[in-house]
Parts: sequence; structure tokens; C-alpha cells
Amino acid sequence: MNILVCFKQVPAKDATLRIAEDGSWVREADIAFEVNEPDAFALEAGLQLKEKFGGEVVVVTLGPERVRQAIKEALAKGADRALHVQDDKFYQLDPLQLAAALAAAVKEEKFDLLLTGLQSDDHGFGQTGVLLAELLGLPHATIIMEIQVQDGRLRVKRELEAGWFQWVEMPLPAVLTIQSGINKPRYASLKGIMAAKKKEIRGLERSALLRADTKPTQQTKRIYVPEKSKKTELLTGTAKEAAGRLVEKLRHEARILG
Repeated sequence: MNILVCFKQVPAKDATLRIAEDGSWVREADIAFEVNEPDAFALEAGLQLKEKFGGEVVVVTLGPERVRQAIKEALAKGADRALHVQDDKFYQLDPLQLAAALAAAVKEEKFDLLLTGLQSDDHGFGQTGVLLAELLGLPHATIIMEIQVQDGRLRVKRELEAGWFQWVEMPLPAVLTIQSGINKPRYASLKGIMAAKKKEIRGLERSALLRADTKPTQQTKRIYVPEKSKKTELLTGTAKEAAGRLVEKLRHEARILG
């Protein structure tokens, strides 16, 4: 079973983020990076399926040179090879452009299953995996908590709202977006770390992959830290008058009363 796992390198959860001078992104030189948490669960799901059914696990990521550290981590955990779509300005891409670049990078490959994390911890769009399925013309299912493979078909468990779940059957090949908590991601062993040094990392330029007609559907003008402010107002008059004015403010200004 040949499996593709898409993953992303994001700022570490405990990183102190500082906005770049032009307001376009954070100052990357000041922070550490890690593999996006939902993608780590997707990688583990792929490795478990490989151990059960054979085949290979290929990882693909998009970003600057620094993402190779995340690639090496995935290879050390058991992935067989990697595709690195290179782009120093990746943070300017919207989900459609990201998905289009990934689709172009893997279109010549013959994968039985494509896995992505449900969403990224930085932008949190939650759309890249779904768009990737559409661009590749494959069936997809989202928020996956369990994967069963039998007779060339998938049976997957989706997490819904209010504690409900849904079982869906679908053919292969397919795309799944994986929910955090589906499994327990493994650590890289010393043997795996040594073996990763000999595994293939194929570099691809995003500019050479993306079609000219794939234009952004959204644009980030500026990112900034919200300003903290507070306002105190003293309500005067009788208790009845003050209570009436308080209710009006809660209803029309704070909008916490119907």
C-alpha cells in the first residue's frame, strides 16, 4: 500500500512570536519550529498502515530550506522517501495555491492513500487536504478518527459534533484529513535516525509546478497583535435607573443579552 503524507513545519507552541517589520509574517529568525501536530498523527497513521499492508510511505512538504529538518524527522520515524516543494515565500500562499503545488508535485506518483492533518497550527485553514482531493479528482473524508482497509476499500470513522461519530465507506485511492488523537505518534529511534541519512529527499521548485492560472483566492494584508484596552463607565442615578441602563448596554453594546 503506497501512502503519501502531507505535513507542514510550524512555529513551536511555546515560541514567542514577533511580527516582521512589513507586517507580512512573523520574524522566523527569532523562533523554533516543529512538525504540525495533526500532521504527526497523519504520519503515524500512514506508518501503521504500511506495517500492516506493506508498501511505502512518502512524505511531502512545502517551504524554505529549514523544513528539511522536519523531513529528516519523518524519515527517521519510518517514512521511505520525501518530496520537498521549495518556496521561501510559502506563507503568502492561500490553501488553493498550496494544494495546487502539492497536487502538481505528486500527480505522477501512484498512491493508494493520501493523508493530511486536519488543519495547521499556524493558519488553521483546514482546507488544503480537501482541495488536494478535488484537484486530483479523488474521493475524500475529513476529521478521521479510525481507518480500516479491506478488499481495496476504506471504512473510516469521522468525528462529528456533540460526541457523535459517522462511519463512511469509500474506494481507493482517496484522501483523508486526520484528527489529532487518532493514535500515539512514535519517537524516532537511533537506528531510524541513522537510516534517514541515506533516504532520498527530492527537491522541487514550486514556481515550476504551479500553473499560471492558479491565482490566489484570498490575501493576507497584514498580521498584528490585537491591542488590549479597557473602558470603565460609572452608571449614576437610582438603583432602578442604573439597572435599566446596564441591561441596555449588555444588550446593545456587549450583545450578551437577547
